[in-house]
Amino acid sequence: MNSSDLIYDWNQRRPPGLEPMGPVLLNDESLRDGLQSPSVRDPSIAEKIEILHCMEALGIDSLDLGLPGAGARAVEHVTALAHEIVANKMRIRANCAARTHENDIRPIAEIVQKTGLPIEAATFIGSSPIRRFTENWSDGFLLETTEKAVKYAVALGLDSMYVTEDTSRCDPETVKRLYSTAIGCGSRAIVICDTAGHATPLGAFSLVRFVLEQVVRPSGEKIRVDWHGHSDRGLAVANSMAALMAGADCVHACAIGVGERVGNTPMDQMLVNLKLMGVPPWADRDLTKLKQYCRAVSRATNVPIPANYPVVGEDAFRTATGVHAAAVIKAFKKNDIELANTVYSGVPAHLFGMEQVIEVGPMSGKSNVLFWLERRGIPAQEELVERIYRRAKASDHTLSESEIAECLPATVKPD
Repeated sequence: MNSSDLIYDWNQRRPPGLEPMGPVLLNDESLRDGLQSPSVRDPSIAEKIEILHCMEALGIDSLDLGLPGAGARAVEHVTALAHEIVANKMRIRANCAARTHENDIRPIAEIVQKTGLPIEAATFIGSSPIRRFTENWSDGFLLETTEKAVKYAVALGLDSMYVTEDTSRCDPETVKRLYSTAIGCGSRAIVICDTAGHATPLGAFSLVRFVLEQVVRPSGEKIRVDWHGHSDRGLAVANSMAALMAGADCVHACAIGVGERVGNTPMDQMLVNLKLMGVPPWADRDLTKLKQYCRAVSRATNVPIPANYPVVGEDAFRTATGVHAAAVIKAFKKNDIELANTVYSGVPAHLFGMEQVIEVGPMSGKSNVLFWLERRGIPAQEELVERIYRRAKASDHTLSESEIAECLPATVKPD
């Protein structure tokens, strides 16, 4: 029997229209916005190239190469990544961040000329009343700066992606004026930002719907609408899904949620949920290299992956609890991997290149011990099972391989 036939899925009982419209695009910010965290290490060019290849392997649509206006190091890294995309004929598309200033936009055009790679210019400016008050910016200044930056990018032959920071705390009239100005000057992609992690799913939905109904549709142009979120309230993935349900085309995200303060929308969690929700094109994508991508970013940025992190954390598919393990073991004994991977998990491990792991600890039953021994080709003699079981019950933690090995006869070696 198919495991899906054994699960009643309330997730599918969505009201009509409340689902990502698809196909959903994903833009990876790991190598730019993700590096704004004060705790990260800026990866070397070689490490960034490794991460770039991981993105390509997962089928991620585009990435932010960096902010070349930041200086010589940024230019060097962005240029190297652009060369790598061209040399390997990668499918992934590229963009670069830029403040709404000619000195930030010009280096992008120079890298395009040098490498031959088309690069979208993602020009950003603050928009919310609190930011305008702090900076002493007038409405006229914002509109004039937007117009000059977008027109300059377009004049250099760059595709323009216009980004308003802190959109989720911006008044409707300013949102409307800024995006309308950018579109009128040639931007064909706009980015709605929850820069401070302020939004809730309902807020994200309402904001995206407002932009579509009040700006995009009246413009008569084909405009890509992106959502860029942060995790300050722990709602980044939920907000991104709400933005897609409202009609956004693309979500910006970072591997393992790296980024300023508590981080950006986690790219890996977006990939997992889009696949499990059956959203095109991710429903049919091979995501078995997801952990490789997350580990590459973790190593390169020196940001550890917590043990309880969803899907790619050490404990995601690992149990030492007797009742849970017993059910998983029974599924394994039916020779049904899919059943074993779903009986006690909402995420089927095999879809993401992983498997269920049964450990032995103080909350384990003897079935855990029997399974551990069986998996390693060790005869489950009653005395041995009892010895390991007593050791586990006396422990305050899950036993390591070496601790269980101490219980084995000297003549027995685990496979």
